[in-house]
Amino acid sequence: MDIEAKLEQIKSRFQEVNAAMSDPAVFDDPKKYTELTKERSELEGLVKDYDTWKDLQNRQKGNNELIEMDEDAEITEMAKIENSEIKDQLVELEEEIKMKLIPKDPEDSKNAIVEVRAGTGGDEAAIFAGDLYDMYRRYSDKQGWEMSLMSINESEKGGYKEIVFSLEGSEVFGKMKFESGVHRVQRVPETESQGRVHTSAATVAVLPEVEEVDIDINTADLRIDTFRASGAGGQHVNKTDSAIRITHEPSGIVVECQEERSQHQNKEKAMTMLRAKMYDIELEKKQKERAAERKSQVSTGDRSAKIRTYNFPQGRLTDHRINLTLYNLDNVMKGDIEEVINALRVQENLEKLNALAEEV
Repeated sequence: MDIEAKLEQIKSRFQEVNAAMSDPAVFDDPKKYTELTKERSELEGLVKDYDTWKDLQNRQKGNNELIEMDEDAEITEMAKIENSEIKDQLVELEEEIKMKLIPKDPEDSKNAIVEVRAGTGGDEAAIFAGDLYDMYRRYSDKQGWEMSLMSINESEKGGYKEIVFSLEGSEVFGKMKFESGVHRVQRVPETESQGRVHTSAATVAVLPEVEEVDIDINTADLRIDTFRASGAGGQHVNKTDSAIRITHEPSGIVVECQEERSQHQNKEKAMTMLRAKMYDIELEKKQKERAAERKSQVSTGDRSAKIRTYNFPQGRLTDHRINLTLYNLDNVMKGDIEEVINALRVQENLEKLNALAEEV
C-alpha cells in the first residue's frame, strides 16, 4: 500500500474542502455546508497524522546525516538513540493510519429496520423469533437506541410469525447489519414431551433506513389499502380502518403497518419500510458483487446463509462466518451480543485492509 500517495491525496482534498468552506456561496446552501463540515472533520485527523509522519521522517533523515558524518561521538550516539525511538513511533503511527484509511461504509451511520421471521420448525420457530426480538430489544437498550414497532404477526403458541421494528441511534446499521441471515436454534421445545432436541430456524433481515431523497418512488406505482388492525395495538384495534398496506406494483413489494393509532402515522411508517426495502435490493446487489470480489467472510450479501447456531443444551453460540464459539448463551439471549458483533466488525476491517493493500 502506498500510504504516502494516499495521504497526499487526502491532504489535497482537505485543502480543497477548506477553500470551498470559505466561499460565501456555500453559506447560502446549508446542506452543502453541512456536508463539507462533516468531510473536513473526517479528513482532519488523517492530515494531522500525515504531518506528524512527515515530521518524524524528516527528523530521521536529519539524524541519518549526522550518523553518516560521525563528527562527534556523543552527537552520533544521541542521533542513533533518537532514530530507534522514531522507528518505533513510525511503525505505531503507520498502523493507526492504515486503520483510518479503511473506507467507511456510508450505510453504517444509518438507522435500521429489522425484520424477524419464523422459519422452519413451526411453533418452536415462532417462539425462537420472539426470543431473537427480545435479544435485540435488550441489546438496543444497552446501546441507548430507540426502538419502534412497525408490524407484528403473533403466533398462537407464543412468539411471532413475523415482527418488524425500527432502531434509531448511533451506528445502528453498522452494528446490526451482521445479524442478517438465518439463525438456527437447537433446544428441547416446551411442547416436546420426550425431551428430544429439535432444530428450528428464524430469518433476520436488517435494512438501512433511508430518506426520501435517497430513493425515488413514483406514487402512481403504489396501491394503498386500508384495513382494520388486529392483534396487539390497544383500544383502537378492530374499531377503525387505521392499518395501512402499500403495494409497489412494479416490484411486487408489499409492506403494512398497524401499530400506530392513526392511518396517517401508519402510512408514514409503511412508506419508510417500502423505501428501505427498495433501497436494500440495490444495496444487496452491491454487497454480493463486493463479496465476490473480496471473498468476504462476513458479507451480508447472502440473506439465505446460515450465519449462527444457538445450542441451548450446551449453552453454546457459534457464528459460522468467523468460526467464533462462545459458551455464554444465557447472557447472549439477554442482549449481550457486543462481543460477537465486535468480532465481526474486526473481521470486516481486516478484509477491507487487505483489499486496500492489494490496490498498490
